[in-house]
Amino acid sequence: MQLTISQLSKQYRRDFWGLRDFDLELGSGVIGLLGPNGAGKSTLIRMLATITQPSAGTIQWNGTDIVKSPDTLRAVLGYLPQDFGVYPNLSGLEFLEYMAAIKGLDARSARRRIDELLTVVNLVHAAKRPLGGYSGGMKQRIGIAQALLNDPQLLIVDEPTVGLDPEERVRFRNLLSDLSGERIILLSTHIVSDVEATATEIVVINHGRKLQHAAPEKLLQLLEGQVWQWIVPSETLPALKQKHIVSGTVRRADGVQVRVVSASAPSPEAQPVPPSLEDVYLHLVSQNGARQ
Repeated sequence: MQLTISQLSKQYRRDFWGLRDFDLELGSGVIGLLGPNGAGKSTLIRMLATITQPSAGTIQWNGTDIVKSPDTLRAVLGYLPQDFGVYPNLSGLEFLEYMAAIKGLDARSARRRIDELLTVVNLVHAAKRPLGGYSGGMKQRIGIAQALLNDPQLLIVDEPTVGLDPEERVRFRNLLSDLSGERIILLSTHIVSDVEATATEIVVINHGRKLQHAAPEKLLQLLEGQVWQWIVPSETLPALKQKHIVSGTVRRADGVQVRVVSASAPSPEAQPVPPSLEDVYLHLVSQNGARQ
């Protein structure tokens, strides 16, 4: 399976582009779409989900233009939007039966598939409880279940861990990893730890443009020898942030341990440390400049 995006653009106003000249080619695996809020992630996802049409460019699914033939992709698409809503008075089971009917599954196949998915997302015990009583993590898991009803080849999840507590976030990331294999999972987020834990490839986006697309280890190589750590007095921290990308701080009894991205040693006391994906992400976004 292959998803190919060529010169994709979305213009909202004469002087504002949500996405501009975006190219991307994806195969099976978990692909992290990483960027700050307003970077263009949701714009891209809505076009991939055939909800919004592009202003220019093409999206091809296994060689078929989905702008011209959207049903080709819709038949194999699973989608969990950021603002996923549930019917609070329906039970989890009733909600999945309703969604299966919308997707055109026959009753027997739907019930078998729903039983499988309730086990996969660990909600068998809560299947007959009203959705209004579900926690945030449980709602996200029922959202994934509805997205998987048609056993999609392309699964898109938009900011799925926002609002989840740390334990639910880890559980959700593990679920995404378990679902990977012979499908493309596109995970859109601004939380670096989410893609760090699950993604086989990472796409960094900002101001509607692709900044990088590579495996995590390749991205880490971009900053080899350019990340530094040392202790500074707390009063010097604001000035340091004005001069350098400070990717981390830890308060200590003798000052603040800072982590800085810099092409050369920013201080005689600075010691080189291995880069993290957070370092790479902050560096790429800071180097991107203004929206065009």
